[in-house]
Amino acid sequence: MKGNEFPSISLTRVEIDSNNADNEELRRLYGTAFPVEEQIPYDDLIYLLDKLDIDYTAYYDGETFVGLTMVLALPRYHWGWYFAVREELRGKGYGQVILAALLEKYHDERPFIIDIESPWQADAPNPEQRARRHAFYVRFGLKDTPTSRTFDGITYTIMTNSDKPFAQQDYDDIIAALRSVWENMPRQQ
Repeated sequence: MKGNEFPSISLTRVEIDSNNADNEELRRLYGTAFPVEEQIPYDDLIYLLDKLDIDYTAYYDGETFVGLTMVLALPRYHWGWYFAVREELRGKGYGQVILAALLEKYHDERPFIIDIESPWQADAPNPEQRARRHAFYVRFGLKDTPTSRTFDGITYTIMTNSDKPFAQQDYDDIIAALRSVWENMPRQQ
């Protein structure tokens, strides 16, 4: 999409780190926007902010909290890990503005990748939502890769803004790196 097609929305970005992540608005959106199977417990996520290179950003329209993004910077990729707009604000152009800003920010030699619930999963409980979400990313120039993965009965397709190859092994390497950090986290008793 071209910049002149976006609504004239000006958002304020607030960088989130382990010092300001314990915020009720952020917790609520994170807890409601993503299926439970896709969530890392929020307190564990706060811990990971100090262990991984995560760009966690909250977006505001004036005083109104609009949404959040989390992008994990890896040596070869930028992984768009979480992206959500408050449900009552969806369809108003905020998602377009946020995604355009993300793609502009992460437009360098490292591809920007995302994994989304596959619109081609035959037994998906929400096929229309998946198709709309996929079409949204396609409008912004993201392309499907030949890579997918199924976790807990949910199949994910991987999309990128790059023409560079992205293979199953690349995705497996990302997941293995995350698991390594996750498995070595101290657990509260």
